[in-house]
Amino acid sequence: MTHEAAGVPTTRNDDDRQDHDRQHEQSGRPADARAEAAPTEAPATGAAADGAPADGAPAADAAEAGGAGGGNADGGGGGIAEQARPEARPEARPEARLAHAVRVAEQALIEFEIAVETFRVEVENFSRLHHQRLGPMYARLDELDAQIAEARAARTGDPEDLRKAQEARAIVMPMPGVDELFHDWMDSEGLSPEASAMLTEQPVRPPKRVRPTEEARKLYRELARKAHPDLAQDEKERARRDEFITRVNAAYGRGDEALLKELAQEWAAGPAAPEAELGEADELYARLNWLTQRKELLTVLAQELEQSAIGAMLRMAPDDPDHLLEEIADQLLGEVSQREAELAGLVQ
Repeated sequence: MTHEAAGVPTTRNDDDRQDHDRQHEQSGRPADARAEAAPTEAPATGAAADGAPADGAPAADAAEAGGAGGGNADGGGGGIAEQARPEARPEARPEARLAHAVRVAEQALIEFEIAVETFRVEVENFSRLHHQRLGPMYARLDELDAQIAEARAARTGDPEDLRKAQEARAIVMPMPGVDELFHDWMDSEGLSPEASAMLTEQPVRPPKRVRPTEEARKLYRELARKAHPDLAQDEKERARRDEFITRVNAAYGRGDEALLKELAQEWAAGPAAPEAELGEADELYARLNWLTQRKELLTVLAQELEQSAIGAMLRMAPDDPDHLLEEIADQLLGEVSQREAELAGLVQ
């Protein structure tokens, strides 16, 4: 039996039930389709980039580098653990998501280490080439300053001028330093590169350039990403990688493309890297904490390199540090000419 109201069409109870069922089916279909299309695997996050510091740009160009995954050698952009935090998905095991975060953090740290190491190489090479090429010019300027002071003191006889002349001559003839006492085996920073090469029976090959060539930088980055000790699964593998990456760093510091290519072939022919095992949650969390602490240490090192005298000079010419040496040499030649003219005027 049906009830009628004024202005409302008559409706049967069984029609209401059928309409309700059809609406329920239609509203449920899109939800089912969305559920079928949803991904079942969490997307990778925190991918590391080939930052400018990894190419040698100050801090670490670094810096070419440069923080991990960001191109800034001072490590800006958040902590390793924050960069590596995976998107939570109920379908994935917690250990699997955490292991993914560890892998991402490892790659980010490696990129940061590459950036810092490339900048460190530039700082060291610039320091050695600056001393090698420009050292004689600085010595000539010191000698001219001493001769000028002595000539002026001889003309005036003033006690103050005599004192200045003695001080200038003392700079030219200093007390024996560490390098003289150890016959160039040691300098202010410890064992010299030449002495180290001699002790390890390696040929002494000083760098030809401040910044290695683009091909050398490319080879170095590829080898560092593949053979980095932080990717080792056990102590034996870490020791093998440590020894290998030491040779890679030395070859890169000299800009030796041929040796870097040989090392790439050697690594490719070596044993394959074992598959990473899924550790316990406590081990994975400890690994993330270690990676974060390691990044903080590298950040301090990058800042020290940037704030050093050589690092400050490199920031003046981030695109071509080798040209900066030429500019300094030209400036020193001009100062030598001025000092020689001044001395000539005093002795006439």
